[in-house]
Amino acid sequence: MKYHLKVLFAGLGSIGQRHVRNLRALLGDNVEILAYRSRGQSPVLNPDMTVRPGTDLETTYNIRSFSNLEDALSEQPDAVFVTNPNALHLPVALAAARAGCHLFIEKPLSHSLEGVDELVELVEHKGLVAFVAYQFRFHPGLRWVKSLIDEGRLGRLVAAHIVNGEYLPDWHPYEDYRKTHPARRDLGGGCLHIQTHEIDYVLWLFGMPRRVFAVGGHLSELEVDVEDSVSVLLQCEYDGRPLPVHVHLDYLQRPPQRVCEVIGDAGKVRYDYYANQTAFYERATRIVQIQRFEGFDRNRMFMDELEHFLACLRGEEQPLVDLREGVRSLKISLAAEASLRSGHAVEIAGE
Repeated sequence: MKYHLKVLFAGLGSIGQRHVRNLRALLGDNVEILAYRSRGQSPVLNPDMTVRPGTDLETTYNIRSFSNLEDALSEQPDAVFVTNPNALHLPVALAAARAGCHLFIEKPLSHSLEGVDELVELVEHKGLVAFVAYQFRFHPGLRWVKSLIDEGRLGRLVAAHIVNGEYLPDWHPYEDYRKTHPARRDLGGGCLHIQTHEIDYVLWLFGMPRRVFAVGGHLSELEVDVEDSVSVLLQCEYDGRPLPVHVHLDYLQRPPQRVCEVIGDAGKVRYDYYANQTAFYERATRIVQIQRFEGFDRNRMFMDELEHFLACLRGEEQPLVDLREGVRSLKISLAAEASLRSGHAVEIAGE
């Protein structure tokens, strides 16, 4: 179904541009794109993260830009895509919600809980759609992990081990990593606030942990003022029994690694993002089932989450990750950060 949509982007870095390209691919000229650009310094990026010289974002994507958020919101966009650095999410989201705009908020929801309750209240009072963009919930490999757990095919769960490690200077080769928000505490950076997909899908797979203990910090020679390596032990509970979940995050690994292994007394499943496969070993039959995703296009996850958001705007679906779910994953990250500072386990209050 085709319809006209007016959207405002707050931030046009790499992730903002990806969503712009995908919106154009899905809706063509049926979407009018505005941008709030406080600095206007982002180059035009190709899908492979190389810079496209000789043009600007406004010309390339037919965007009208504003240097003032109030002026941009006065154009009455239907939805606002909050794609600026983490520490700047909440001021934009609050202003957009007050203006009656639906919200697509890049993960994580924020870097602190300040203003979060007000945003939830505004969105729910006004009946707005708000989606927190955790695209890994749309990956077929992780979705199979989820279905195996839900169907009880792993038996009683006894442990989970999750790793996400990738070398920070490789993320955006076109810019100095030291100036990017993952490297800067003032912009909400650090493993615990950047590599949060793993935190989100722990919540999705196993529910809210009761206690969190984290060890790590700025352990490498990277020029950052945030934690670049951290291991987190989460005390979860599944089917009334304790479940230890270990999550390791770092800015350092070459080659990168992204895996999720869940162990039960009836079997084991291992999702490997870079190997493009998920393998399930069933203890009783000793059979290994493998789902391979050769040729999987990473952008498919982003397209799927965008199609989901558009379906939510049409009233056909409910947000898979709503604000309250986004708050829960943020609480896990903040508890891990508090544990890292104190050296003690942290209870997650109110859960």
